[in-house]
Amino acid sequence: MFLKNCWYVAAWSDEIGDGLFSRTLLDTPILFYRDTAGRVVALDNRCCHRAAPLSLGRLEGDCVRCMYHGLKFDPSGRCVEIPMQEHIPPQARVRAYPVEERSRWVWIWMGDPDKADPALLPDTHWLDDPGWRSLSGYMLHQANYLQVADNLCDFSHFSFVHPETVGGSVAYARAQPQVERLANGVRIIRGLEGDEPAPFVRKLRPEWETVDRWNNYDFLVPGVLLMDSGSVPVGRGGANGSREGALEFRSCQAVTPETADSTHYFFAQPHNFSIDDPEATRRIHQVLLDAFEEDRRIISGQSRMLAHDPEVRMVPLGVDAALSHFRWVMNKRIREEQAA
Repeated sequence: MFLKNCWYVAAWSDEIGDGLFSRTLLDTPILFYRDTAGRVVALDNRCCHRAAPLSLGRLEGDCVRCMYHGLKFDPSGRCVEIPMQEHIPPQARVRAYPVEERSRWVWIWMGDPDKADPALLPDTHWLDDPGWRSLSGYMLHQANYLQVADNLCDFSHFSFVHPETVGGSVAYARAQPQVERLANGVRIIRGLEGDEPAPFVRKLRPEWETVDRWNNYDFLVPGVLLMDSGSVPVGRGGANGSREGALEFRSCQAVTPETADSTHYFFAQPHNFSIDDPEATRRIHQVLLDAFEEDRRIISGQSRMLAHDPEVRMVPLGVDAALSHFRWVMNKRIREEQAA
């Protein structure tokens, strides 16, 4: 069961080029392409005639032609040509979806198009801000999207899943975060002063022996993480102290269901230091790839265990406060949407 009246990340901008691009979102096959003005178009990837994939068709100007029987559809989804007859039935159309392209992400609204307000899009300007650098990241999880969301709501796993990448000492797991319940998600403030640097920070600044570090972020419906994180030499006061010479990041991550059992995961780690050093950006991105592969291994294993007994009773702990609230918000929104 999915929430539909919200904006989901569908793709990175550079995934949708001059040809046809398809991706399944919320159990729905979607076709993407750019019109002659460069605007992204999103249509159901299924011809209304005999259900052939439009992604096997061809672009003709602003339109796409199904290459099974030749029906041609415009960006609104309306059929504008049927080669074997002049009359075009009014029901000969495919669904078109509202799309917005901002800061290298392509967003799609899968619900009521009249409710698709671009003002609801979160701010991810760090992805294309000239003062920040990052590379595009993507992976597919073979797990339900809420399992991926749970993982992002509780960073106490850093010390155990990521000891050689973004984690570090067990002291980080013991640090108690502040959890603020938001109407559209959850805000988590997590810091630790006087700790050893995370392994990737140690590689970037080998002279730093002890640091103040922080991971402060919002995790918003339907699964968008926006984080201010960083490290500074000890004694600076962490996130609220002096950031001169700090390693600062503005992580942008998005969880979008593919099916009930698979999840698209988009991510980037914009940084505002060494911005003229592409190798530094590449190294930071590689750390993300390594760390998120560690996450995927754990989440995939968890998914396999749950498949044996989907109703298994889990023992709640205090560290589950944020993920529990996020699940509550999602369930509330889904119930309200279905009741409307």
